[in-house]
Parts: sequence; C-alpha cells; structure tokens
Amino acid sequence: MNYKIPEQPENSFRVTVELEAPQPRLDVVLMNALKEQDENEALQLISKAHLKRLFTEKKVLIKGQNAKPKSTINSGTTYIDILLS
Repeated sequence: MNYKIPEQPENSFRVTVELEAPQPRLDVVLMNALKEQDENEALQLISKAHLKRLFTEKKVLIKGQNAKPKSTINSGTTYIDILLS
C-alpha cells in the first residue's frame, strides 16, 4: 500500500511526527516535536500561549485541514503544517 505524502502549503513549516502508539492530544505532541527540531529557531522556542494562538488562528493543519489542540493523533507518521506569517 502506497501512502501519498500531503503537499506542503506555501509559506509553512512542516513537522513530521512518528508515533508508536496513539496520543490523546495533538498540542502536547506538537510542542515536544517543535522543541526537538532545529530547523526553525523561532518555533523551537515557542511558548504554550503562542502555540495556542496558532491553533486559534487556524494556522496548524493536518492534511490541509484545521487541527484542534485536543485532537487525538494515531500511531504512525503524521505531517503537521504550521502556516507562517
């Protein structure tokens, strides 16, 4: 079975998350992934308040759809795009 990687939106930063088991909240997983990456220093130093604002402004996308902080993330590979200003 081939899985097609979703197209990355223009002017965005992509975080690829690989999980062994499903996780109950996207915001926690995304915060940890941003802290561990070293490609975008501004997002590496992001605060919880700023991350919450990105969700509120609908700048966090999964498969081109607006993501919610309390969304469950399934195991496997998930591509999360953060729209940059």
